Amino acid sequence: MNRTVGVGIQSFSKIRENKCFFIDKTLFIKDWWESKDDVTLITRPRRFGKTLNMDMLDCFFSTKYANRSDLFEGLNIWNYEKYRKLQGTYPVIFLSFAKLKNNSFCGMQEKMSDLLESMYIRYSEQICRSKKIPENLKNKFESICKRLSKGNDENAITESVNYLSELLSVEYGKKTIILLDEYDTPLQEAWVGGFWDETVSFMRLFFNSTFKTNEFMQRAVMTGITRVSKESLFSDLNNLKVCSVSSEQYQNYFGFTEKEVFSSMDELGYTNKDEVKFWYDGFTIGSVTDIYNPWSVINFLSEGNLKPFWANTSSNALVSKLLREADEEIKKDFEELLRGGTIIKSINEEMVFSQLDENTEAIWSLLAAAGYLKSEKISLDEYKLQIVNFEVMHMFNNMVKDWFKAKTAKYGMFIKSLLNENVEDMNDYMNIIAMSSVSFFDTENSNSEFLAPEKFYHGLVLGLLVELRDRYTLQSNRESGFGRYDIMLIPKNKNEDKAFIIEFKSVNRRRGESGLANALENALKQIEDKKYDQYLIDSGISPDMIVKYGFAFEGKEVLIGRG
Repeated sequence: MNRTVGVGIQSFSKIRENKCFFIDKTLFIKDWWESKDDVTLITRPRRFGKTLNMDMLDCFFSTKYANRSDLFEGLNIWNYEKYRKLQGTYPVIFLSFAKLKNNSFCGMQEKMSDLLESMYIRYSEQICRSKKIPENLKNKFESICKRLSKGNDENAITESVNYLSELLSVEYGKKTIILLDEYDTPLQEAWVGGFWDETVSFMRLFFNSTFKTNEFMQRAVMTGITRVSKESLFSDLNNLKVCSVSSEQYQNYFGFTEKEVFSSMDELGYTNKDEVKFWYDGFTIGSVTDIYNPWSVINFLSEGNLKPFWANTSSNALVSKLLREADEEIKKDFEELLRGGTIIKSINEEMVFSQLDENTEAIWSLLAAAGYLKSEKISLDEYKLQIVNFEVMHMFNNMVKDWFKAKTAKYGMFIKSLLNENVEDMNDYMNIIAMSSVSFFDTENSNSEFLAPEKFYHGLVLGLLVELRDRYTLQSNRESGFGRYDIMLIPKNKNEDKAFIIEFKSVNRRRGESGLANALENALKQIEDKKYDQYLIDSGISPDMIVKYGFAFEGKEVLIGRG
């Protein structure tokens, strides 16, 4: 392995030519070729090596890289004589839909037309000077190219790859390999933008022409993050082999195994393996556990710093929108995940984006497919879900903060005042936060007039406290004494840090509470009456090291007191 770590390089040839860091995944070429599947769809989380592996396939098979054995010499695939003879011998069409992002169907269609027109222009000189391609086929090629330039010729778009496959097959005497990276980007954009139905109908025609009725296609590979349901998109593709994150096929070729990560760290002189595991491990592909996020590992190997890399590489707007607008039950489950807990849910790997509006539970399928949650199968259709690692937990924590962000709200100061037992400052900061944040959650949809506000403040404070997880074990709604406390902060260093118990109460005038002060008194009294501190005392924490807070609220007004 070479010691130069290049970050963000998705070109296989560039990595090899510049002798950059590379974990050898070339046996993916052999396994895919020997599978003999017509069309293979591989879904993996973002930044998991999909584009690099697709570029590697292009470099290996494409006639553009004939006589470029130097790119593969010394790698695992080069140990097989059969594959040495295969390198650089097939025409390959390699497309990426990564940039097909727009806020309208017409805009997306025009971008797709531009992409395909650029592809035609790249091949135009070769097609025009070819002595094997008849003039009538060349004329049709020129005609399609001109039609693509118009941007709205659906027939030209849908038949373009099919026809180019034919011309390349005539030129090289072999059928064409087609590679399509990030196939689902325009579909995700269509769902967010509200033009899902027309996009799916159009893409179904494109996929059918490109992969189903294309007699000049040898083999094809598609990659993406989500597996869009066959019924909605691939109904005509009965030659499609799907390899999702639960499939054992190709399970070692996307993402880094723990052995590969630790070996790389040894090579580069890093010794903090437990910390790297805590930050970036946690993914499961097929039957292989302890898969590491490759983007984060490469960045760590380059910088030597432990920090979020993967979670900050692209917009989390879709996930944020779905969670923020979710119903009370989803938020409750999300709260459990933020505490480091697990939830049991049904997961459907065939994603139907339209179900995200109709079936609230579909959000867990999306989060699992996108790599935010790790899943462990416990029955035929049920999975145990958990936030995948500390890096993703950190991302979710920041997302919660963004929901409640106001320019004047100083989250760090609130936490500091809580730890320093400065109740006056706690009241100031929490009232600022509440004034700007309560409207973000629609508590009016709750079945209980008083329960929903308690859940809101509970979730708000819980989100603010997540960043203390290095010093504290954060627990919520657990039994202690004669009841269930709301939030407990248990110090990891019991000799230096104090423990904290927090109880929430909304003013209930039907119960005879006259206002915030009365509700606060009841919250603190409940801590004492229910003996919520018993768990901490039994854990060896002295009573004088336990701080008890009550949070009372009515609408956007908050009153905090100490017991």
